[in-house]
Amino acid sequence: MKRLEFLFTDQFAAKVIWMMLDVLQINLAFMLAYWVRYDLQLFKAVDPAYAVSLKVYWPFMLIFTFLLILVYRQQGIYRLLGRTYWFDEFYAIINGTATGTIITIVIIFLYRPTFYSRIIFLYASLITVCLLGVSRLLKLLLLRQMHRQGIGIQWVLIVGAGEVGRTVMRTIVANPEYGLRIVGFLDDNPEKSETDIGRFKAFGPIANLNHVLQTEQISQVIIALPWDYHYKILSIMIYCERRDIPARIVPDLFQMTINQMHIEQIAGIPMIGTKKVSISGLNQLVKRTFDLVICTIGLILVAPLMGLIALIIKLESPGPILFEQKRVGKNGRCFTIYKFRSMVAKAEELKESLQDLNEANGPLFKIKADPRITGLGKWLRKFSFDELPQLYNVWHGEMSLIGPRPPLPAEVEQYQEWHKRRLEVAPGLTGLGQINGRSELTFDEIALLDIYYIENWSLALDTKILLQTIPKVIFGSGAY
Repeated sequence: MKRLEFLFTDQFAAKVIWMMLDVLQINLAFMLAYWVRYDLQLFKAVDPAYAVSLKVYWPFMLIFTFLLILVYRQQGIYRLLGRTYWFDEFYAIINGTATGTIITIVIIFLYRPTFYSRIIFLYASLITVCLLGVSRLLKLLLLRQMHRQGIGIQWVLIVGAGEVGRTVMRTIVANPEYGLRIVGFLDDNPEKSETDIGRFKAFGPIANLNHVLQTEQISQVIIALPWDYHYKILSIMIYCERRDIPARIVPDLFQMTINQMHIEQIAGIPMIGTKKVSISGLNQLVKRTFDLVICTIGLILVAPLMGLIALIIKLESPGPILFEQKRVGKNGRCFTIYKFRSMVAKAEELKESLQDLNEANGPLFKIKADPRITGLGKWLRKFSFDELPQLYNVWHGEMSLIGPRPPLPAEVEQYQEWHKRRLEVAPGLTGLGQINGRSELTFDEIALLDIYYIENWSLALDTKILLQTIPKVIFGSGAY
């Protein structure tokens, strides 16, 4: 496994090797397309007068391959190696293949209008997309396995734990495929430098940089200090350079994060302003429409399963079928959430006596082997079936399909000021926390992911989270 590390860490070698692999796959796809078109003759029979050997297509196969690789490179597919979600790479492959195929057909039409078969390029493009999609999926699985073994991981120290530093933290946590792991942070503010953020250690003031670099395994330093720290930033850069540790600066303009900036030009003059939370106005309408469509389809599909679960709950233990609880929604408004009962009746009354067993940090309360959970409840929680009644909350508009999980009022009372940004949008059935560890995450890490989602919302991101939730639910990853 260690020998494969260069496939992701050495960018030049990675580009060359993955280009060569893509060339092989594209040519294989073309040969399979020939087999489908002339040997299997699917969908449309071939006139014997137009039956030709594969050799006739070789020049055009080379053109097709060259154009696809050129388009892939132009679209930046090889810059994404090991640095993005499979969904993003696959989408880029579809776009690149479609573009390259159209260009190829146009060139062939101009060169030889009476060409034997153009549909073969359609077959070749479809097979190419499938082969490259599978290879990227295998690459992702290999990369994740390497990361689990600590191979290819970059251990990051963040200098500055203000708003810019937290933006860096939540971006890294939300994108584990980048292979970056945060060791901890430094900050001159005593309120920040003495309190860990989840699993991120607080190493004290910036003056401790030398000690941290000597005692901790640090691969790179990310500097996220305010704009008026320019002399200190320069000294940190020089010091890291002398120790041969890469240092990068995150620009901070008057304490505004990049996601709060709106950049436009007036007659060539750049203007920087602020923008609102991305889930508002027309975006809110789009998100609500998305919720209603998916929720309606979901309710129709899972209605029989919900009926069966309700029957088993009623037969297994005394008590109501549904568990109702007050939760905090958008802008701090409370609502009643519905779940299938997975615990014994009056479980909330037993919570106080179990506080010593709490395994979560911050305001959360979680016990991996909670004695209040019923036999059926264990399986309902593992596969998140206990959450199905919340489709009603989504339909009613109190929740969304995607968003931060709704907290209890008692949890909100313990929030730090920066945690409260989670309440700016409607809570969701699933979110970035659910696809990046679920119950295994600390509360601060969940908050970082939720704020990242709020600042970077898009319909594509919602779709990506929804698709990645499916395997998490099927395999019950990180749930208890």
